[in-house]
Amino acid sequence: MAPLPDLTRELKSTQLKSTEVIVRFCLRMIILVIFAAFGSIGFNRSLTALLWMSTVLSAVLATFEREQPLDAALNHWDETIAYAALCCLVSGLTLS
Repeated sequence: MAPLPDLTRELKSTQLKSTEVIVRFCLRMIILVIFAAFGSIGFNRSLTALLWMSTVLSAVLATFEREQPLDAALNHWDETIAYAALCCLVSGLTLS
């Protein structure tokens, strides 16, 4: 019989990758907010533009790395969705 895969090691690897993605996302958001604070077109418009650029960049990186959407571990596709959602939220707040 073939040996069973070590599920605990696989689970730890998935959790570690997801933790790295969350930390990376938080650090990028801090940097985006700092740059938006110094934008000459206003904070909301600067943040919207930066979030839109981050959305495109994350989608390109996910494509280059051939990551699967809706994978067990978080990846660039999940970051893409988060940036797009925040971009829509900020642009919606700008209009009102």
